Amino acid sequence: MQNIAKMITEQLRNPNELDISLRMEFGPFETVHKWKRMSECYEFVGARRSKHTAVAYKDAIYVFGGDNGKSMLNDLIRFDIKEMSWTKTLCMGTAPAPRYHHSAVVHRSSMFVFGGYTGDILANSNLTNKNDLFEYKFQTAQWVQWKFTGQEPVPRSAHGAAVYDDKLWIFAGYDGNARLNDMWTINLVGENHQWEHVEQKGECPPTCCNFPVAVARGKMFVFSGQSGAKITNALFQFDFETNTWSRVCTEHLLRSAGPAPARRYGHVMLHHARHLYVFGGAADSTLPSDLHCYDLDTQMWSVVQPASDSQIPSGRLFHAGAVVGDAMYIFGGTVDNNVRSGDLYRFQLSNYPRCTLHDDFGRILKSQQFCDITLLVGVDQTAVYAHQAMLAARSQYLRAKIKEAHEDLVKRIEAGEEEPTAECSYKSPPQLTVKLPEATPEAFRMVLNYIYTDRIDPTEKDEDPASPATILLVMEVLRLALRLNIPRLRGLCARYLRANLCYSNVLQALHAAHHANLSCIKEYCLRFVVKDYNFTAIVMSPEFEQMEQKLMVEVIRRRHQPHHKLPPNHDQEEEVLGTTLEQDMCVFVGGADLADVTLRVAGATRPAHRSILAARAAYFEAMFRSFSPKDNVVNIHICNTVPSEEAFDSLLRYIYYGDTNMPTEDSLYLFQAPIYYGFTNNRLQVFCKHNLQSNVSPENVLAILQAADRMRAADIKEYALKMIVHHFELVARQDAIKNLAQPLLVDMICALADDPRFDTSLPPPPRSLPSSSSADTITDDPDYIRHRCGK
Repeated sequence: MQNIAKMITEQLRNPNELDISLRMEFGPFETVHKWKRMSECYEFVGARRSKHTAVAYKDAIYVFGGDNGKSMLNDLIRFDIKEMSWTKTLCMGTAPAPRYHHSAVVHRSSMFVFGGYTGDILANSNLTNKNDLFEYKFQTAQWVQWKFTGQEPVPRSAHGAAVYDDKLWIFAGYDGNARLNDMWTINLVGENHQWEHVEQKGECPPTCCNFPVAVARGKMFVFSGQSGAKITNALFQFDFETNTWSRVCTEHLLRSAGPAPARRYGHVMLHHARHLYVFGGAADSTLPSDLHCYDLDTQMWSVVQPASDSQIPSGRLFHAGAVVGDAMYIFGGTVDNNVRSGDLYRFQLSNYPRCTLHDDFGRILKSQQFCDITLLVGVDQTAVYAHQAMLAARSQYLRAKIKEAHEDLVKRIEAGEEEPTAECSYKSPPQLTVKLPEATPEAFRMVLNYIYTDRIDPTEKDEDPASPATILLVMEVLRLALRLNIPRLRGLCARYLRANLCYSNVLQALHAAHHANLSCIKEYCLRFVVKDYNFTAIVMSPEFEQMEQKLMVEVIRRRHQPHHKLPPNHDQEEEVLGTTLEQDMCVFVGGADLADVTLRVAGATRPAHRSILAARAAYFEAMFRSFSPKDNVVNIHICNTVPSEEAFDSLLRYIYYGDTNMPTEDSLYLFQAPIYYGFTNNRLQVFCKHNLQSNVSPENVLAILQAADRMRAADIKEYALKMIVHHFELVARQDAIKNLAQPLLVDMICALADDPRFDTSLPPPPRSLPSSSSADTITDDPDYIRHRCGK
């Protein structure tokens, strides 16, 4: 076992994602995804406002400009995160003129304010866009206006601004007559402070204004905004290194992802960790208050569900936001009835490492390690290798086929027709064979990829998601999904096909759906063909002339009877129903079905599957690749500690389907599991850490301390000692402290000694006794008399 652990230490799967120095921190801690209303900015500090900017610098948020509904503003107010209080910032130098719809960014120790709209909005005079640039130096509280010669950006407002590579980047906006989509940049360091026009390449966003930008991973992201008739809910990204735009497109992927937020303007988008957060704005005629999140790793949108005790801000637009540490702050904006707000809200962000369940299973499929079944696909019996556990967990049809194949193999071996191979030997092709003559190899490989990862990319060979070849391939996948009884994949295919039907593919799709008896897809195709704006062009096409007579007649009849009754189960086929990978693996874990290894902790045993264990943990991958454990039994321990049976079950749930919900006691045992077992990242460790930080209390901290010492979990032990010191008066009165081992008591004393609260000066020494030793002299001392009298 020590050799296995050494191998894992030397070749961790992804050392960049495995933080082995994760430390416990001392609370209190805010609930993740909780909205909390903070101190309101009162009028004597700063007016309620909208169309302003907010930036973060150190432990404070700086708000500049905007309008209060009557006039434009140019004050700079500050919210101190630690003190949770607002103050008006005193400034030196000449501040920018009052303005709104400007931009503000932070570079090093300065804030840069560019452009915006200035003038007297009540008198409707001197209203103009600006292209001036001001620097506010935080350390000296001084405003400085930058001066330029040469070309400059056209004056604008409602634009986007970002900082990257020591440069300020300005994009799009409104110049008073039209929306823009040009880009300019200027160096913020060095001597050369000249504006440069950026030649943009790629798929540039349409001309737009009132949109947010966010910088992440060397790219600038732009989402929605006011673009007139071209307004969309598309997400665009700009590569700073190549000056190239691209639209972030994920519609071609068959997976259960949430939709993008509705198109909107006047919203905020902020970056934190691997996520972009979108809040507020005007979505057509509504002011939504939901929070959307875009995952940069998975390229998936989702709606963040707030904690149950949240104080959720009302919908608003033209507000501002900033991220400080692990929290997002939203200030001001225009709420219902055109009212300006002075509210500040805090949202506790999560920074959990990504779930690698799908990637881990996809990796073992691609590597072909530990395959234990051969699938002979199609009429040519193309060999495809896979893992019995994964197939059985995702498809009842394949589970039945595998069971039949096992029974048939046993009969052939007993009859002497076939020699048995060594159990769990991966040196030769799997002996167990299942035939699937009704499938095509290309479509089945896509289905197999879905079984392991819950997603398919049908455009790997043909980038056009609506090409006839891609449509026919997805239809074949749909047919297989029906055959293999995978309802969720069936729904995803149906949704994809309906979204990508067009002139160039509908007739081929109709023909294929008719012969495959896919009534739902056939109905989609017929309805598309007979629509008024489609029918003439399609009927006049050469492809329609080559259509078989039966289908041609059906099209003509449908044209004259367009109100056709939908086929049975139409709604079910269109909706994405069925179970996810996590749900299927949740049912599968702990069952003896197809188990090929036994895990033992203390006196308890659990059946398990080698392929799943190896996919998720480098420890098991190295073990099963090197040797087969005796009697197929693996003794479970974490470092030198044997976990409890309950913690062992929590570990299995995490391995099989990524579950991180567990009691506090289990978190204690599993804190070091990601390091010892070589998981892809430390997601489990972070959840254990948060669980412990949130639930360790003065009442149970002594038990946690003893367990951490026994497990040699130095981080948790240090955290427990901190809590004991912090709540020493409560802990010291507990009976459990009398049962602590002497080394732990010494650790407590050392922790108390190291705490600065106990580092106080000693009381003054007692006065020296007189040199005379006579009784009369001593008794004359009043302190001594009181002591002797007991007073």
